[in-house]
Amino acid sequence: MSFILANVVPWGRSLDEYVRMFDLSAADMDSAILDCGGGPASFCAEMHRRGGRVVACDPIYKFSAADIRKRVNDVYDTMVTAARNNREKFVWREIESPEHLGKLRMRAMELFLEDYPAGISQGRYRIAELPALPFRDGEFDLAVCSHFLFVYTNLLKFEFHLDSIRELCRVAREARIFPLLPSFENEHSRYLSIALGELGAEGYRCEIARVPYEFLKGGNEMLRVSHSRL
Repeated sequence: MSFILANVVPWGRSLDEYVRMFDLSAADMDSAILDCGGGPASFCAEMHRRGGRVVACDPIYKFSAADIRKRVNDVYDTMVTAARNNREKFVWREIESPEHLGKLRMRAMELFLEDYPAGISQGRYRIAELPALPFRDGEFDLAVCSHFLFVYTNLLKFEFHLDSIRELCRVAREARIFPLLPSFENEHSRYLSIALGELGAEGYRCEIARVPYEFLKGGNEMLRVSHSRL
């Protein structure tokens, strides 16, 4: 698909959020992880500081740090306002308010931007997008995909979702996808049950698992997928 920075809404999440969104265990953290659609999240940066093995991929990585920073600043007020206008749809617990949300997101994105130039040169940030990734079969132990698949149900076709899940399972032994709700909605994506049926018929193991993270109400589940051949 064509990719224009002006169409991107960068909104990065932290290592702590990734741990809770994907229920990452100590063993998971020690494994080789692909953060697919990582955008300006600080997961890769923070894991690198801890000695972790994380590669993030996203088409946004074809742009410079300055370009990404400008886009972050351009959309910041819009995103905080959207959270404020839809505050009844969220759980204001760890994240206390739309203003607190903005500060947390900016902190994560600043960590990303600090790490980004070195990460590009070291190959930890790769230019790539679903549903075709430039990685070997089984290159990773775990692939995580945050706030992309199922979130954009109204923009991305079902076939794109299905092909993307297959691709995540090609490059990793297990894929985890969070959340399972379309943007600003509190019910499962209409694609989810159909995807579970088709993937199951193809020999994939699928599980909807509860996770210790909920910001959007009802958004406390992830999808775990692997292939029975593994």
